[in-house]
Parts: sequence; C-alpha cells; structure tokens
Amino acid sequence: MQLTMAKESPKDVEMKEADSAATTEQGKKETDLITLEDIKDQVKHIEKAVATKEPRFMLRALRSLLPIRRRLNATIIRKVIGGYFSPTYAPKDVLLSFIEEPMETDGPGTPFRPRSGKALALPVLPELEVYIHLLVVLYLLDLGRNKEAVKCSDLLMDKLQTHNRRSLDQLSAKAYFYHSRAYEMVGKLDKIRSFLHARLRTATLRHNDEGTAQLLNLLLRNYLHYNLYDQADKLVAKSTFPELASNNEWARFLYYIGRIKAIQLEYSEAHKHLVQALRKAPQHTAVGFKQTVNKLAVTVELLLGDIPDRLLFRQPQLRKTLYPYFQLTQAVRAGNLARFNEVLENFGSKFQSEDTYTLIIRLRHNVIKTGVRMINLSYSRISLANVAQKLQLDSPEDAEFIVAKAIRDGVIEATIDHEKGYVQSKENIDIYSTREPMNAFHQRITFCLDVHNSSVKAMRFPPKSYNKDLESAEIPSDK
Repeated sequence: MQLTMAKESPKDVEMKEADSAATTEQGKKETDLITLEDIKDQVKHIEKAVATKEPRFMLRALRSLLPIRRRLNATIIRKVIGGYFSPTYAPKDVLLSFIEEPMETDGPGTPFRPRSGKALALPVLPELEVYIHLLVVLYLLDLGRNKEAVKCSDLLMDKLQTHNRRSLDQLSAKAYFYHSRAYEMVGKLDKIRSFLHARLRTATLRHNDEGTAQLLNLLLRNYLHYNLYDQADKLVAKSTFPELASNNEWARFLYYIGRIKAIQLEYSEAHKHLVQALRKAPQHTAVGFKQTVNKLAVTVELLLGDIPDRLLFRQPQLRKTLYPYFQLTQAVRAGNLARFNEVLENFGSKFQSEDTYTLIIRLRHNVIKTGVRMINLSYSRISLANVAQKLQLDSPEDAEFIVAKAIRDGVIEATIDHEKGYVQSKENIDIYSTREPMNAFHQRITFCLDVHNSSVKAMRFPPKSYNKDLESAEIPSDK
C-alpha cells in the first residue's frame, strides 16, 4: 500500500514560526519579570541589613548574586537603574552610559517602579547604590566588554572610598574581587597592586574582616600570577588572616599558601594546607576550585613519596581533569622513567597551563628513587650496568652515583662493591622496630586534632541566648 503525505503549505510554516517566536518572546518577558522581582527582594534584604545592622541579611543578598547574574540583560539593568534612582540623580546617567539601548520588543511591558512618589525623591542608600553598580560591572564582564568593565569598576572603587560604613564591608569585599577580575581580564593585574595594598591597610585599621581576607587573597593571587613567590611569602609572614573570615576565603588562602610552600620545597606543609583548603571548600559546589587544588595536592603527595588513593581519580567530578595526573601517578608508582617521560611529552602543555610543570619536573628523581627501591627489593645482588639499563641511565657510573645517594638518604639498605661493580642488598629489617609506624600514627592523630579544632572554631551560637538563661535562673533565686 502506498502512503502519501500532504505537504505543508508555506502559510502553515510561517504561522508555526510566528507562534514559536511569540512563545519564546513571552517566556523571555516572564523571566525578566521574575529577575526584577528577585532583585527587588534582595534590595529589601539590603535595606533590612542596614536598618537592623545584621550582616546575615547582606550575606543572603550576596548569595543570590550568582543566580541573578546569569539572567541579567540590558532591559533589566536599565529598569533597575530607572526604578531606584531619581531622574535628577547624577550617577544614574553614568551607569546608563555603559548599557546599550534595548530593542523595543525586549523586556516586560509594565514599568518597574519599586520606588515611587516621595520615596523616589529620598536619597539612595550607599549600600543599594554599590549593589546596583556591582550588577553593571558583572553584566559588562559577562559580555566580554572588559575595558568598559574596568572603567565602571574604577568608578565603583572611587565611590567606596568616600564611605566608611560597617554595613558596606561585605559588599565592598565582593566589589574588590570583581575589580581585580576586571583588571586580570585585560592583562593589567600589576597596575592595581598598590591600590590593593592601600585598601588592605584601611580595611585592617577599620577591622573589616571580610574585606581584609578578600584583599589578602587578591594580593596573593596577584603575586602568584607573576610568579613572585618571595613577595607572596613575605606578605603571608607579615600579615594575619582574620579568624572570622568566611570558609570560602579561608579555602583560597590555604590554597595559595600550599602553592607557595610547594615551590619552596616544604612539601609536608604544602600538603597540610592543601588538605585543609579542600576541607574548607563547599561540598557540592566550587567544582573548578576543588579540581585545581586536587591537581596540586596529587603532585605534592607524589613529591612526598606517597601514592594518592585510586578512589580520588574515580570521582565523577575529577576523573577527566585528573587523567594526566593518574598517568603520572602510575609512572611514579612503577618507577618507570620511560613512561614518565612519555607522560611529560603528551601532557606537558597541560601541566604548564596549570602551573604544576615545575613541580612535576622534580618528580624525575622520585621516579628513579622508586625504581632503585624496587630493584633493591627484587635482587639481592645486581650489577651497576644492569641497574643503569633498568633505570635507562646513560652509564654505570650514573647508576653508581644514584644508588649511593639512595643509600645515604636511607631509601634502601645496601652496599656497593666499587671494584666488582655490583650492589649487594642487605636483609630487610622489621619495619615495626623502626620509628616509621610512630610517625604514621602521629600524622593521623595530628590530622584528627586539626579537624576537631577547626570544627570547634566553625561552631556558631546565638549571641544573646546565654544571657537569657542567666536572667531566667536569677528570677527564682530572687524570689
């Protein structure tokens, strides 16, 4: 049986396209309306934070910054600026100059008027002005208009310098972060170093803990971006990171210290700080940060002579990004110098882009050391020529030097017969008669104590509940 299908007429196709376009336009308008209502709610939180002097309301507004940022467009920004700033307000035209004119079909049809009548004539809170200005900076950064974002952010910094309000501390810290980000995007991060130092002094004198933590991290990022590890180390040594800073800032700070210590060959300290950074990081978000920290942590762990747990490389969020490091771990674990060189050749550019190449080059000695240890376990006696062949060294003399260094460092228990040219392994001693088990237990106990101390410091209690309990206990005694 022959089936025939009726062809759609051009008019039907045009009607379907028009309907889909209308549906898309209607969905966009609804999204814009929801975004405007969300911004309106966050403005209420900011006003409440200023009125009650409670920082938690400001934190709630800042936490909502990321989801709002994803939905920003020119129509929304213009309506927010027009809705909260009066027509005679001077900074209004400056902010509007960074936003392009929207199309006539864009945006919700109804005007956005959160403040009207007498309320519109009242002066705008500095916190609200900074918040809206920050939205404009984020919008420009997301569009890739980095040079305009730098100009807009400079204006925001000038505005912040004229105010000294505790309710602005958290907003100013966020503004500093995006100010540094804007300069980083245009490749002029070194231009703001003196500015960041000046703001750090001011924030420290004003006991602005959140701003101090943010500025310290920005300065460390600034130094490490240009490989100025000595200056970064001096900054850490001469400054005190605020104990009351948020976990996110602590995580960044610990990661930067880990990088500095790793470059300075202090691998144990570096690994400790990197583990603490992972513990401070958010559990279900900040995937990129955890990937970066784990790359460095794996490299440092290999430099310490340890092999990372295989389960780390099987985690869904880390499997793909840690694949080169898994290949590297396999090469170090096997003591295979040829495979190590192959991994370097295949993934060298990736290691360089991730700032781990310098540390990975140092692993060559660890690969050779592991190979020497495996040879020592496998053979009671072996010639230096065979050692050089197995380790892919140039000559037996090189093998003799490497084995002698391994014996001196305590890597293997053996003696070298220089005249006959062989290595004689000693009998393996009982490991439990050495200090190694005690060192391992000490490391684990220290880790558990650090977790306990960090947990105690992170606990929060209602500030006035203790006084209420005392008052209620005093009332019966008076009677």
